[in-house]
Amino acid sequence: MSLFTAVVVFVVGLLSGIVVRWVAGLAAVLALVLVLLGVTTPDIGLVNFVVEQYYQGNELLFLAGLLFGLDAEHTRDAVEG
Repeated sequence: MSLFTAVVVFVVGLLSGIVVRWVAGLAAVLALVLVLLGVTTPDIGLVNFVVEQYYQGNELLFLAGLLFGLDAEHTRDAVEG
C-alpha cells in the first residue's frame, strides 16, 4: 500500500468518524428501520469498486481514522490543555 493510499483511507475514516458523531442516533434508527423492512443496499458499482480496491485489507486504518474523528474534540482539549 502506498503512502497516498494510507493517508486517503485514514482521512476517509476521520471524516466518517466526525459524521458519525453528528448523526449517530439518526443513523442507528434509520438502520433499524431498514433492517425491519428488509431493505438492502442497492448494488452500486462505484461503491463496490472503492470497497474492493481500497477498504478491504485496510479496515484497521479506517477504524483508526474513525475513532480519531469520533474523539477529535476531546483529543484537541487534551492536547491544548
